[in-house]
Amino acid sequence: MLIDAGCAVRGDAHVQAADGRVTPASEADWSTEYLDLILAVRVVNDMDEAIDHIERYGSEHTETIVTTNYQRSRDFIDRVNSSAVMVNASTRFNDGGELGLGAEIGISTSKIHAFGPMGLEELTTTKFVVLGDGQIRE
Repeated sequence: MLIDAGCAVRGDAHVQAADGRVTPASEADWSTEYLDLILAVRVVNDMDEAIDHIERYGSEHTETIVTTNYQRSRDFIDRVNSSAVMVNASTRFNDGGELGLGAEIGISTSKIHAFGPMGLEELTTTKFVVLGDGQIRE
């Protein structure tokens, strides 16, 4: 359906077997932020393998899981180290305006951003959790 909608899909052998139009994924595809309608898909055996993949290739910015299993979603939220973790929602929701923080003037990819004297607030990090039911950002 993604390909029919105009997305380019790059995948491992399992994904290619599901649809002959899938382009083989390269090693670089797993860590590339495309900023386009391109998706790299890899089939994993279990949650541990998925988390390992995210730890190796993820940006610690936004990760998502699509599942109907509540316990699996909680496990994903607890184990993924990212500024925002989405459950059944688009990663495009990790945006200042979408999260109710006002206009976004920058994006921090580090955990501790304060410079100079720091109190408790400066030593605290935030992890946003978005629980959805298939919502997308339009």
